[in-house]
Amino acid sequence: MIIMKEFKGDVTEHRLPTLHKWQGRDSSEQTLEQSTKSTRAERVGIPIPVSIHQWETSGRPQVAVAVALAVVVYAMALGGSEAGKDQLLSLLELDEAAVSVSISGSQQQQQPPLVVGLSLIQSAASTGAVCLDGTLPGYHLHRGYGSGANSWLIQLEGGGWCNTIASCVYRKTTRRGSSNYMEKQLPFTGILSNKAEENPVGIQLRIINVSLMLSDFFNWNRVKLRYCDGASFIGDSQNEAAKLKFRGQRIWLAAMKEFLSKGMQNADQALLSGCSAGGLASILHCDEFRDLFPKTTKVKCLSDAGFFLDANDVSGGRTLRNIFGGVVSLQNLVANIKTPLFLLNAAYDAWQLQASLAPPSADPHGSWNECKSNHAHCNTSQIQFLQDFRNQMVNAVRDFSMSSQNGLFINSCFAHCQSERQDTWFANDSPRLGNKAIATSIGDWYFDRVPVKAIDCAYPCDNTCHNLVFK
Repeated sequence: MIIMKEFKGDVTEHRLPTLHKWQGRDSSEQTLEQSTKSTRAERVGIPIPVSIHQWETSGRPQVAVAVALAVVVYAMALGGSEAGKDQLLSLLELDEAAVSVSISGSQQQQQPPLVVGLSLIQSAASTGAVCLDGTLPGYHLHRGYGSGANSWLIQLEGGGWCNTIASCVYRKTTRRGSSNYMEKQLPFTGILSNKAEENPVGIQLRIINVSLMLSDFFNWNRVKLRYCDGASFIGDSQNEAAKLKFRGQRIWLAAMKEFLSKGMQNADQALLSGCSAGGLASILHCDEFRDLFPKTTKVKCLSDAGFFLDANDVSGGRTLRNIFGGVVSLQNLVANIKTPLFLLNAAYDAWQLQASLAPPSADPHGSWNECKSNHAHCNTSQIQFLQDFRNQMVNAVRDFSMSSQNGLFINSCFAHCQSERQDTWFANDSPRLGNKAIATSIGDWYFDRVPVKAIDCAYPCDNTCHNLVFK
């Protein structure tokens, strides 16, 4: 494990002994499987606004405009052709029928999570802030109380992208493109949990520690903003022929207006977070979010699994670069963000392995299928390829890590979106770096208790991972 600690502007690395047993806390090779709470996997890619009629640029990094322009260039090249359909990215939805979690130790019995109802933004229609199919966008809000009454956590939902007319039209028939198909209620787990302590194990000291570690956000106003524009809450365009509305930026603005009217304008603390496509959105909108509040408000951003690396795929091509028309590298977005930002990422990100490193278009013969389904089935050359990817990620965040205001937690797991699930956010056996769970690390960073710049050693040294296994 490498723990990067900031000291007077310098970053030093501390190596811990490599653990040869990566699966299981003890010497046992036994693994347990836990179904995740998610829905069916959907075939998706990157958004395709065919033309931009109007783009909101106020307060946004110029690179965000480049993202939108790149999407247009790529969409115009692909259109709705069969070649374009072949470029679809598989969305890692963590289908509970198709995915399980390989973890260490024994699982603890968890209390039923809080379930929060869906609200639609009624004012959105007047500004055209609508989903792909023209329906109203939605969110789930659980009110804060006590010391958290004036603190706000906004989580931007993830869910991949669509990159052709056909894929975006299909997306209209799912919760990712229409509020008609959104769940009316969602469980609030992980960073959205309302519990100060989760599953006490009967040891008083452990119970106290759990309470301290989870008390940072449990009583805040917590919001999950649903994702239905197909473009990480950016873009302002439409396709009349296909009856598609690409209104991500308008949805963002309408949602922020809604939350401000519900008390967020009085916030003394705020955190913008997001997972995957939502993690990318939390980077893109980070400085805009900061500008919503007075300077006296403590505002930071968290990107979970939103650091998409411009790396060679298994065929030697550049899947993500091709999707964005060669205009922009998503990994360079963080250099433009002025607001304090925390990057939470798995070094062997399961979505990137599935969708951008070894997608069917780059692996037509399926040589990577077993490795993608279960990392334990990867051969030596495949592991080396993944190690090279991990090294590129570590190198890509070095400049970012030099800023005293930024934070890092990059573990060597085959995972994706670790802040949303209770077992990875904080549990007795959740992933750790420097003996700190993700929840503790992010809390320490947000409240300026200690700097957090943690980068794991290379696979297979980490025995705390909750690795995704596809059936």
